[in-house]
Amino acid sequence: MEKKLSVLRVVGVVVLISLVLAACATPAVETPVPAVEETPTPVPAVEETPTPVPTTPPPPLRPIKVGIIDTYSGPPAAYCEDALNGFKLALEEINAEGDVTIEFVTRDTKFEVDTGLEMARELVMVEEVDILVGTISSGVALAVSQYAKEEQIPLIVWISKSENITGAQGHRYVFSTGENTYMAGKAGGNALSQQPYTKYWIGGDDYEYGHAIADAAWRNLQELKPDVELLGESWWTVGEPDLVPYLTALRAAGPDAVIFATGGASMANIMKAVHSTGMAEEVPIWIHTATDHAVLSRLGEEAPVGVMGTMDYLFYYPETAANRAFVEAFEEAYGQPPGFPAFHGYMTAHFIADAFIKAGAVDREAFIDALEGLKIDTPVGEVEMRACDHQAVLPIYMGVTTQTPDYDFLIATDIVTVPGADVMPSCEEIEAARGE
Repeated sequence: MEKKLSVLRVVGVVVLISLVLAACATPAVETPVPAVEETPTPVPAVEETPTPVPTTPPPPLRPIKVGIIDTYSGPPAAYCEDALNGFKLALEEINAEGDVTIEFVTRDTKFEVDTGLEMARELVMVEEVDILVGTISSGVALAVSQYAKEEQIPLIVWISKSENITGAQGHRYVFSTGENTYMAGKAGGNALSQQPYTKYWIGGDDYEYGHAIADAAWRNLQELKPDVELLGESWWTVGEPDLVPYLTALRAAGPDAVIFATGGASMANIMKAVHSTGMAEEVPIWIHTATDHAVLSRLGEEAPVGVMGTMDYLFYYPETAANRAFVEAFEEAYGQPPGFPAFHGYMTAHFIADAFIKAGAVDREAFIDALEGLKIDTPVGEVEMRACDHQAVLPIYMGVTTQTPDYDFLIATDIVTVPGADVMPSCEEIEAARGE
């Protein structure tokens, strides 16, 4: 019995020990199986269409009011009416486009400086114009230019030709859309320098333009041909009706060639005198604007053949689509071809419109900033308003008055084109002239 109990005790101990060992044993660690990440199928992004934000268009510019001062009485009126007609033709195009609206009022300077100043003041103070435009008289232009500078109102000169307007007396508020005496004188001086003439006589209107064009032509001629000699000069009152006595006296001096420096008020008179005396058949003559059809068409058979002239516009040249379109529109509106003043007036209106559109406001200072360096398309091609002097860069056309079967008045033939850049003073010359 006791032996059985001993066996049972041994078995119990063994069982107990087994249980203790099992409890103390390190449990088995299962090696984790790495999870396989499934690559999600890309879902194409849906682009959201942005909701358009309503934009408010800029308010339209208020109508621009232009004050025109020019001579609408007496002999120069023909030129001034021509310029005004070109301006009005351009306004029809500009106002129809709707980007800007231009209105204008006019005043007659009567070719007098004091009257011109009075009219300019009236346009600014009473009519409250945004910009001034004019004139045919260089004297009036220079006086009004000083007033524009004082009042800080832009002035665009469209016929007056004194180089002092954008040269020595130029400033921020004055611009020119016509060629000036420097440009014409350089073209004329260059042409004369290529001729065999050495002895010259100068005659012309005794006022700003007359002396300016004479000085420019002679200065450039001397630079290119230093051996030329000036035998003498004749100066007469602007618009003097009978110039034959002056021509008789200068012919007696025996010059090889003559430079006539006459403006709008005397052009017809000098051309008539040259024709009636037969002077052009004996002595070579150069007159800036002698080839202008506005003069030649009115003179008819009284116009002299063989006179050398320079112009910045001829309705029959250049023969481009743009020029033909301008001529056709002008003839349809006014019954005659446009002269150089009409071209200037037309171009002036487009410069005004494009500059105000570029400025984005009817503001004088913004307008000036926009006009400086602005380029526009014109009947003679692209024209730039040079920033350094506010002078339009225009080509000069040189020719000789001739009768052709195409017209019942004289026109220019043997035309040579001188690019504007070739006859302009340099910006450094402008700075020196202004003392800057």
